Amino acid sequence: MPGLTLASVVTSNPERSAQVRSTYPHAQILPSADELFGAADAHDLVVVAAPNREHVPLGLAAVEAGLHLVVDKPLAASVADAQRLVDAAAARGVVASVFHNRRWDGDFLTLRRLVSGGALGELVLVESRFDRWRPEVDPGKWREGGGPEDAGGILFDLGPHLIDQVLELLGPARSVYADVRRLRPGAQVDDDIFLALEHSSGVRSHLSATMLAAQPGPRLRVLGSRAGYVKWEVDVQEEALRAGARPGDPGFGEEPPESWGLLGTEDGAQRVKTESGRYVEFYELMERAIRARAGDADAGGGEAPPVPLEAGIATLRVIEAARASAAQSVVVAL
Repeated sequence: MPGLTLASVVTSNPERSAQVRSTYPHAQILPSADELFGAADAHDLVVVAAPNREHVPLGLAAVEAGLHLVVDKPLAASVADAQRLVDAAAARGVVASVFHNRRWDGDFLTLRRLVSGGALGELVLVESRFDRWRPEVDPGKWREGGGPEDAGGILFDLGPHLIDQVLELLGPARSVYADVRRLRPGAQVDDDIFLALEHSSGVRSHLSATMLAAQPGPRLRVLGSRAGYVKWEVDVQEEALRAGARPGDPGFGEEPPESWGLLGTEDGAQRVKTESGRYVEFYELMERAIRARAGDADAGGGEAPPVPLEAGIATLRVIEAARASAAQSVVVAL
């Protein structure tokens, strides 16, 4: 996007290095994060997209170097570790954000539009799920094992997306009930989750994710006093990026009409156009916040990051409550 340039990529992997040289020939390839932090004066923003156990150590090092920061989700493996990062960023005065990119999914943008426009009436229930069909455990993937510091499993992988969306839409959670299971033979971490949240708004949300969805359910099912909204297909941006598309390409983030969700009642429902997904907006807002923090009068906005680190902590509080709820089979108050 205009206003940001990929300056360096930290990797010691030969295949990734070759990909950088091919796709981003002007970017430096640095073999270690220490070399990046040693060249802090030549950079403005660091994106931590490493395994979960590295989020806090790399984030703290970036902040200590005076660099603005984006950390992939989950922000940390615990609320306590995440708070260390929040405190450090505040002390150094850097702009720091957690990459809860699915706030810019087309289906979630559409749901927000329908809710704000009153099309659903008073919300009663939000059901949100990510279903996967991965019946075999892949021991080569770090998300499939490790200790608590690795934050593996589906609760830490897909859970943050589900939780952050409903917290943003419905307000803070007042209580959590959860079922967190290992279903696949040989599974070392959770691969099937269900969370029931009661929000400060009085609305309830049911969140689920599984690796054993031989038949997937709807991505969203939202019920209100006037109508319901049901959306089956997932956002198209991730698949498009994997296929080599870029956010500036014509039609990027747009869904075909046959994938649009249904709005209405059992007496009749009609398809409503899905908003175009815009993950790139996260970085547009991040750039604006950095320039505003630096005193740029043309930044056109305030210094708030697109997703404050505190939102990452709120998500982690729900995750910790979900683990406690599942372990004791009780509702946990927040």
